[in-house]
Amino acid sequence: MRRIIFDINVTADGCCDHTKGIANDETHEYFTQLLRSVGLLVFGRKTYELMVPFWPDVAKSQSMSPSSNEFARVFDSLDKVVVSRSLKSVEDGRTRIIRGNLREEMLKLKEEPGGDILVGGVDVPSQLMELGLVDDFRIVVGPVVAGEGRRLFDGVRLPETLRLKLVETKVFKSGCVALHYLKQ
Repeated sequence: MRRIIFDINVTADGCCDHTKGIANDETHEYFTQLLRSVGLLVFGRKTYELMVPFWPDVAKSQSMSPSSNEFARVFDSLDKVVVSRSLKSVEDGRTRIIRGNLREEMLKLKEEPGGDILVGGVDVPSQLMELGLVDDFRIVVGPVVAGEGRRLFDGVRLPETLRLKLVETKVFKSGCVALHYLKQ
């Protein structure tokens, strides 16, 4: 069965607002490796619209740094699912929309053949955590204090405390730290 992996960048004070950015070449290389290990990307509408068409356009133009260009190529090569009731259609032939019961739809995706499922953003991963469906957490913490903005796991209502086991850390030259946790 496929595993659900949640990945995100946050600031040292837990801000996950994309405008407070901590992305750099090292983090793009880290996330490129993670993308290479999965078979499907899942996003909510807001995150999807931040990622597409931006990264597919970069994949075509190769207009950024080598690490960002490679991230874009790998991102663009993967199948995607966007969870949305409001999005009417997607132009990308590698993307499909799911509108039904999130638990049922994700359980179906877990049963499909292929690599693990990488879930990004905040809203959909939070809902999946509440449903107990996230198996793996990849959190990159950047050496920035934002002081404002949406915080990671704000509003998540768990039926019980979620225990995680730290299985790997990676410290980047930039001061970012990648934390890899598994659900216990």
